[in-house]
Amino acid sequence: MLIDLHNHTTLCNHASGTTKEYIQQAIKQNIKVYGFSDHAPMDFDPKYRMKYQEIDIYEDMVLSLANEYKNEIDIKLAYEVDFIDKYTNEDITKRDVDYLIGSVHFINEWGFDNPTFIGKYKNYDIDELYSLYFLAIENMAKSNLFHIVGHLDLIKVFNKRPSKDIRLLAKNAIKAIKKSNMVVEINTAGFRKPICEQYPCINLLSLIYEENINITFSSDAHRIEDVGKDLIKVQNIAKDIGFSKCAYFSKKDIVLVDF
Repeated sequence: MLIDLHNHTTLCNHASGTTKEYIQQAIKQNIKVYGFSDHAPMDFDPKYRMKYQEIDIYEDMVLSLANEYKNEIDIKLAYEVDFIDKYTNEDITKRDVDYLIGSVHFINEWGFDNPTFIGKYKNYDIDELYSLYFLAIENMAKSNLFHIVGHLDLIKVFNKRPSKDIRLLAKNAIKAIKKSNMVVEINTAGFRKPICEQYPCINLLSLIYEENINITFSSDAHRIEDVGKDLIKVQNIAKDIGFSKCAYFSKKDIVLVDF
């Protein structure tokens, strides 16, 4: 069973294609549960997310598609919400949606995964940067606002690797994720980035398995052609580690299925 829970729309201002085209591609890819989880609005970084006044447009659009295609695919309504001090909008977390993805894209208000700002890496010790990033992930989990951890080790996006064991750097974050009952997505977008591997890496996936944390899958598509891309590949990676079930959500309740 193919599940793809993290996908975007043009309302985020950095995606292309219509929502109907995304769904038609998902059906072609034999995806059974497909989630739109576009970037939620907040009073920071407005260039890369929907506006507050577009919330109802977004939700109505997804719900309309869910009804139109209900006999072909199970479409879920969600948001990807940035966890960042002072700016995370908790009103969004109270919306009547299927689930919320919590993501960290900023360290000290620096968008570290944006190639426009890649030069700022030189200002940081990489091990220290990883520590700061995973502290933010830990705090996100402790907030108990979200259901899914978005691209757990996104900090590696430009292939900046730590010298320390990433399992040690992420240990407290993983424990917080476990305690909060969050699900970790295996996100295929990393294959399309300089790092050229899924988020999270094999070592972290093994640790997640040892901690008995549930997983789900996503292609993080911003283009039609990326819908469902490499999902079977990461399913096989997960199976090799020992996973046999994955999660999706309906009205914020978890559903576990075999894959």
